[in-house]
Amino acid sequence: VSRQLKEEIRRGFARLEDPLAGLLAMLENSSDWKGKGHSLGYCITTELQLWIKVHPAVPQSGTKLKKLQARVLRMLSQCPANLLDPLISIYQLHTADRNYLLEHVSHLYLQGNYKEAAILSIKLKLQPDQDVEKMCTPLLLQDKANLVEEYVAEYPELQRKLLQTLDSWCDPSFNISDITRPYQGLSKYKPEKFNRRVLSKLVFRLLERFNVDSALCPNVINQRHLRTLNYLFYKRFVEKTMTEENWADHIQSTVGENRWLQGHLVQSLLRHCDARGAARWAQHCRVPPEMLPQAVAQELQKLHIQDRVEEVKKADNYELIKKKDYYQLPIPRENIHFLQTWEETLQCWEKVLQPGQVVGVDMEWKPSFGMVGKPRVALLQLALKDEVFLLDLPRLLEQAEAEGEKEKLPHFIQMLYSDAAITKLGYGMSGDLSSLAATCSALKDTEKQMQGVVDLLAVDKQVDGLSPEHIHEERGVRQPEKGLSLLVQHVLGKPLDKTEQLSNWEKRPLREEQILYAASDAYCLLEVYERLCKDPESFGLGSDLTDSLVGKQSKKPRAKKQLNKQEAPSPSGQECQGPRTEPSRPPAPISPQEFSVVCDNMLQGLGRYLRCLGVDVRLLDNEDDHRRAAEIARQEGRVILTSGLPYQTLRSQVGEGRCFSVNCSEKAKEQALQVLKHFNVQVSLGDIFSRCQ
Repeated sequence: VSRQLKEEIRRGFARLEDPLAGLLAMLENSSDWKGKGHSLGYCITTELQLWIKVHPAVPQSGTKLKKLQARVLRMLSQCPANLLDPLISIYQLHTADRNYLLEHVSHLYLQGNYKEAAILSIKLKLQPDQDVEKMCTPLLLQDKANLVEEYVAEYPELQRKLLQTLDSWCDPSFNISDITRPYQGLSKYKPEKFNRRVLSKLVFRLLERFNVDSALCPNVINQRHLRTLNYLFYKRFVEKTMTEENWADHIQSTVGENRWLQGHLVQSLLRHCDARGAARWAQHCRVPPEMLPQAVAQELQKLHIQDRVEEVKKADNYELIKKKDYYQLPIPRENIHFLQTWEETLQCWEKVLQPGQVVGVDMEWKPSFGMVGKPRVALLQLALKDEVFLLDLPRLLEQAEAEGEKEKLPHFIQMLYSDAAITKLGYGMSGDLSSLAATCSALKDTEKQMQGVVDLLAVDKQVDGLSPEHIHEERGVRQPEKGLSLLVQHVLGKPLDKTEQLSNWEKRPLREEQILYAASDAYCLLEVYERLCKDPESFGLGSDLTDSLVGKQSKKPRAKKQLNKQEAPSPSGQECQGPRTEPSRPPAPISPQEFSVVCDNMLQGLGRYLRCLGVDVRLLDNEDDHRRAAEIARQEGRVILTSGLPYQTLRSQVGEGRCFSVNCSEKAKEQALQVLKHFNVQVSLGDIFSRCQ
């Protein structure tokens, strides 16, 4: 609104004997304010609200104000949302007779203006004097759950009443049509949005938002547990992708001592097992004998040790099949460390927080099966080349809090993620970090601060032929691989064994299968990364993986534009922050005899070519780790020549300008010309073959 118009409006108010009555008369005789947006009526109303603050003598009182309040109340049901607060403030509706206000809202409700009645009730804070079920039912039928949330937002007692009402509607014996029948003619009625499934989701959302004890809603909780129970039976007996111990853990934690769920467990057992199998599981899950059918109860009495012997034989066979079909950890079992004390963890951090380190990072949590809240991380896995550390996060956080140092573990985790000199490998890092933030609030900004991360989830969209169908060979009825398992199969030849994925990761002690699964999930990231670095082109990836993968999860804007394919990525281009500047003067010319380099193991062709031109070259062997290049460079004063992702790791370990990223898609001759030009190496006829025997 222009300043001139505002001044004109204020002068108009000053000339009026009764500005409040004047505004009301104007609004009653105009309709422009009824539309959405900033109408002239809206501008005049908000200006009066500001003007009254400067002229406190203006507000009315007594009978005159009551008459104005009665007139403005009639208008409020037609008001756009942006006019409600200014009008309520100007005409002091919060001071009006409460019964009169309730009567007015009730009149709106009886006319079928349910939304308007609810909004006005919220604005005038009338909810404690209203029937929450009566006010909210028509709103839910019109799919206005957000308005229902707002209606109870500030009133814990109403939240509980609403949740109990919704839970009673989710009782399997309740007839939902009993609620809907009185509202058959309701405008904007959406019956498809009003069923137990939708109501159940709403209950869980409200439980989480208002932090209410879920015991208040037994019907919804039982139904959710029943769906979990059915899902677990499907995973174990139909899909056959869950181990026996894993399945039993979840069944016990889902059913517990709940008689209703125990009854459903027995029915499901009889559908999927014979009487003997049902008896064995009923015993394992501590189902009271009186709940079992006679045939199962009889079998329960016959159970003896032979069952266990058979199971051990089956488990041995299963292990042999797993070794043949799935990815196996290449490090010995004693190199997997389960850490539960701060002293053990300090030794881990000393090894992990080393410049140039490459760390595979993964996390595990107990599956929620659709329950309330974000999952809390139960295990943090950190894999290095020779060992894997499994951190018992709940125990370590509890220990640190007991010692009054609850910030020390988050501090180390933040140091790891924010250190650009340490390469962190993950798969779907964003999800892991949001669970980490839910576990420890001090880590909520980790994702914004992280540097030097490689999220291999980004590879999924780039690797050639990476689809479940592409690699669904003769593996019987097993489910096709997906996610990280599919990537591991494509790059390393065998998929991950995911049978422990849905384990109860909060239960201690962890089973041996869980420990091996957790270590494999983190360690395989190192092997995938190394293979992609050595031979990106055979997987359909660009020669310089750095641009496509490193820091992909970071929300910060990229400092530089993606390089053109034909443009060689130079160290100055990769190291500088902010926009690229004009290149500085080239270095002083040197001869090949004065130029010493160490070539990474994917650049052996380049190394041999440079040696033919008289350059002092050392080549890494195929089995050498990339970090060996940094050791040689520091000891012998050499420049590192590398390509792709290792550039990120190596450049932080040597002086500025002492690590150069070569375009891997070029032939050795073009690569050599690129290196010579960058370092201003002048080759004479006498240099050629000068180092050849």
